[in-house]
Amino acid sequence: MHPIHYTVTPIDPAGHVFEIVLAIAKPAASGQVLRMPAWIPGSYMVREFAKNITHIAASCKGNVVALEQLTKDSWHAAACDGALTVTSRVYAYDMSVRTAYLDAQQALLNFSSLCLAVVGQEHMPCALTLCAPKDITNWQVATSLPRMKGPKGTKGNKDKGTNDKAFGDYSAPNYDALIDHPVQLGAQAWGSFTAHGAKHTIAIVGRTPSLDMPRLVKDSAAICAAQIALFEPKTKLAPFLDSAAHYTFMTQAVGDGYGGLEHRASTALIAKRSDLPSTLDPSLSAGYQQYLGLVSHEYFHTWNVKRIKPAVFAPYELSQESYTPLLWLFEGFTAYYDDLMLVRAKITTPQQYLDTLATTASGVLRGAGRLQQSAASASFNAWVKYYRPDENSPNALCNYYTQGSLIALHLDLHIRLKTDHAKSLDDVMRTLWTQFGRDFYKGIGLGVTQNDVYAAFKFATGLNLKPLIQRLTQTAADVPLAPLLAKFGVAWTQAATSKTASLGIATRAAGNDCLIATAYSGEAAHCAGLSGGDVLVALDGLRVTPASLPALLARLPVGKPVSALAWRRDELLETLITPDQAPSSLVTLAMRRADQGRSRWLSV
Repeated sequence: MHPIHYTVTPIDPAGHVFEIVLAIAKPAASGQVLRMPAWIPGSYMVREFAKNITHIAASCKGNVVALEQLTKDSWHAAACDGALTVTSRVYAYDMSVRTAYLDAQQALLNFSSLCLAVVGQEHMPCALTLCAPKDITNWQVATSLPRMKGPKGTKGNKDKGTNDKAFGDYSAPNYDALIDHPVQLGAQAWGSFTAHGAKHTIAIVGRTPSLDMPRLVKDSAAICAAQIALFEPKTKLAPFLDSAAHYTFMTQAVGDGYGGLEHRASTALIAKRSDLPSTLDPSLSAGYQQYLGLVSHEYFHTWNVKRIKPAVFAPYELSQESYTPLLWLFEGFTAYYDDLMLVRAKITTPQQYLDTLATTASGVLRGAGRLQQSAASASFNAWVKYYRPDENSPNALCNYYTQGSLIALHLDLHIRLKTDHAKSLDDVMRTLWTQFGRDFYKGIGLGVTQNDVYAAFKFATGLNLKPLIQRLTQTAADVPLAPLLAKFGVAWTQAATSKTASLGIATRAAGNDCLIATAYSGEAAHCAGLSGGDVLVALDGLRVTPASLPALLARLPVGKPVSALAWRRDELLETLITPDQAPSSLVTLAMRRADQGRSRWLSV
C-alpha cells in the first residue's frame, strides 16, 4: 500500500468537475497540512490553482475531521487516529497546457492543478487511480506515468495493469514526479515510434480530419533521434528512461491555439488542427513546420530545464515565485535548437531554416523593448512581465525566448570561429548535460548557477567567454549577428517592413473595429498621442476598418500630417498624425551559393 493515494474521477464532464480523493496512510501526529501549488513548472507565473477548488472535506474512519484553511492555498486537518481521507472537487475548464480541462469530449489533467500536496510527505511514493467518467466508454488514457504493477488491477482496468491506454492504477516515486506526468483523456488518434531504441507515443485528441499520422510519426522520429544523438553521441541513450518506459507527445487539436509545456517524460501541446499534417497536402506548410518546431522545442526541454535546470528549481518551491536570471539559456537556447533540429533532421532545408531565423530576428527588431531590458532582467521578471503582457510590452520588454535564441546563435558561431570549428555550442550543452542533467533524477539533483554557466562554456570550449556572455545577456542591446553570419556565408539584409507609409502601430480586429494593440515608442501614432487600446476610427476623413487600413496607408504621403479620429473609452479623440517611413526591421537571410559549405553549424 502506498502511503499517499490519489483517486481522480471526472464526476461531471458537463460541469467540468473532477473529484479527487486523497488517502494519507500516516498523517502528521499534530495534524496534517495540505497545500495546492500556486504555479506549474515551465510556466513562470503564479496562477493560484487553489481558486478552482469548489469543495474540500476531511474524514478518518468515517468520521468528519475538522479542516481549517490556513492561507489561500493551504489547509490544516486536525489530528486523527488512523488514515486521513481528504475529498476535494476542482472546476477544470481552461483549454490550455498549464492547468486542467474537462468536458464530455476530452480532458487534460495537470496534477499540480488537481492534487493537494501532503506537506512533509512530498518525498513519499504516490499511487494514482484514474477512474473513467460515467457513461463515457470510448475514452483512452495518454500518459507517460508508469502503470502500477500487480496482479489485480482496478475496476475498469480489465488488462490488470498492462495496457498503457487504460484507466486504472499508476504510480510515482514522489509528489514532484506525480505533477510532472500529465494525463490526456478522450477518443484519441495514436502513433508510435522508436528513436535509438526508446519508445515514443503520439496521442492527439480533438477532431483531425485527414490526419497524416504516418508522416507525423516519421518527422517526429527524425527530430527525436537527432536530439538524442546531440546529447549522447556515444550511447544514444534517451534521457526520459530514468522516469518512464516511454515518452508521450500529447496534443489537443483545436480551431485556434498554440503552445506547449514540457515534462520529464512527456509534453502537452495545443495546436490548430489545420497545422497538423494532412493526407491531402504532402507539402511542408508553414503551419506544420511551426508545429514540428513546437514538438522539437518541448522535446529539447527533456534535457534543458527538466534535468539541466536552474539551481532555484532544485527543488521547486511551488507556493511562490522562484526567480532566476537564466531563462535566456533554458528557454532561449531551447528556442535556438528547436528549428535548428528540423534542418539537422533533414525535415527543412537550410534556406527554410534561415527564413525562420530571419522571421525571429525581424520580430526582435520591431520592438524597442530589446533596447530597454536585458535578457537576464527579462528572465528574472518573467513572473510579472512576460506572462502578463500589455499594450506597452513591445516597447518595454525583451523576450527571453527570441532574444535568447539570437544570443545562442551568436555564441555558437563565435565558438566555431574561435576554435576553427573544433568546438561549438553543442559541446557546451553536452557539458551541462553530463555535469548537471544526466543523473539529476538518480540522486540529489544539482541545479545550475550563473557561475556554473561560465565554467561550462570554458570547460567545453577552452575559451573564457564570461565577458561576452555578460555583455550579451546583461546589456539591453541588439545581438550583433550580421558580421558573424557573413563569415559563414550568410548575407543579412534589412528592409522596410512595408512599401507604404507607417503609423507605427500593431493592430488587431475587434469585430469591424481597428484596435491599436501597440503604439510603438517614438513613432507616428505615439507622437500623435494615440495609445494601445484606442480604436482607430478615421484617417484623412475616411473610415478605418481592419480591412481598409492597408489601402488607406498606401495612399498617405510620408511626412505630411493628416487628421485622425480614435475612440478612447467612450470619448472621441481628434489629432493630427504624420505617417513615417516603415521601419527597416524586415530581415532577410540568404546563403551565398559559393559559401554553402561553410554553414556547417546547420548539420553538425
